Amino acid sequence: MKVLCFGVGQAGGNVLDALLRYEQRTNADYVVDAVAYNTASADLRGLDLVPEENRILFGADEVSGHGVGADNELAAELAERDSRQLLRGTDGAPTSTADAFLIFAGLGGGTGSGAAPVLAKHLNRVYEQPIYGVGVLPAADEGALYSRNAARSLKAFVDVTDHVFAFDNGAWAESGEDVAAAHESMNEELVRRLGILFASGEVGESERVGESVVDSSEVINTLRGGGISTIGYAASELPESDGGGGFSISGLLGGGSSSSDDVDSINRITTQTRKAVLGRLTLPCDVDSASRGLVVVSGPPEWLNRKAIERSRTWVEEQTGSMEVRGGDYPLPESNHVGVLVLLGDVSRSDRVAEIRSTAVEAEQDRREREVGDAAASEDKTEAVVDDRLDSLF
Repeated sequence: MKVLCFGVGQAGGNVLDALLRYEQRTNADYVVDAVAYNTASADLRGLDLVPEENRILFGADEVSGHGVGADNELAAELAERDSRQLLRGTDGAPTSTADAFLIFAGLGGGTGSGAAPVLAKHLNRVYEQPIYGVGVLPAADEGALYSRNAARSLKAFVDVTDHVFAFDNGAWAESGEDVAAAHESMNEELVRRLGILFASGEVGESERVGESVVDSSEVINTLRGGGISTIGYAASELPESDGGGGFSISGLLGGGSSSSDDVDSINRITTQTRKAVLGRLTLPCDVDSASRGLVVVSGPPEWLNRKAIERSRTWVEEQTGSMEVRGGDYPLPESNHVGVLVLLGDVSRSDRVAEIRSTAVEAEQDRREREVGDAAASEDKTEAVVDDRLDSLF
């Protein structure tokens, strides 16, 4: 699946850089071009792989390249004012070759949180391809302001994109880990999942085609209808003699897969499928709240057992209660792992999103009380609790 990628803000730019690095490392080819936007010039200079000519500073008249802090309303304002400048980021890009556009942003801060939905809105207005967001949610210890920003930005992002891939920093942060190292490792986990998803249908001339290829239409259909998705992934290392070269006893004998080989591959694939779904998802959620799903099994071709892939797909159907679960394989002849990626689309119940929203509503109530005074705010506060609304970002 070919994607045209945009990184908005510091976090969004860093995740985009990480995806480009992962694409290089895995010798894949699914990013047709990459563009980064920021209100802080220093953050743009800190990028490594996004081409310099594709690093766009906006809002300079207002903030002089120093960023907006955590003010996502200001970022949205500046992005709207400079929307033509943002769209010029696609001028040199091969937009017609892209199956979809992908916008990365951290939703708790300022620039990405405010400007990413604005960019999505204007791209949607001009282009026919699906616009997907990748929204990074702040951890609980990042504070109420970041939760408020994230709740408002996530709502706006979902409203103006065709789907949002969510990644929860709070679910992936390790206790006591250095902040910079933590962000780097979390970015790596996120881009590994996205990279496998997008690369699975992109087959080079010399590569082996899967028996059931997951092409761009499978991904797009899984994400249709909007909403928020989460991704699970698990992998099992193969015995040394079975990795890369595809060595097996049955292979030496010149025959097809033996029954023991079949049992081993079935067990590995079905076990990794369970780990992918029941382990750490990019966004913790109730699995049975997903409307659709996609299962991608990767590894050496001789390990991609069709019966196991079908069993895994059926199991995900049972867990989600959805009859719209697709499945396919992604042959990797040189790999020494069997991996399973599970994409769950349009999840409707997530305790983490509810927690962020609850914290955001409390922060909003406190802000209103400070603005109008405790007595005058009491009626407003009651209304906010009842209908659980937040002010619109736009």
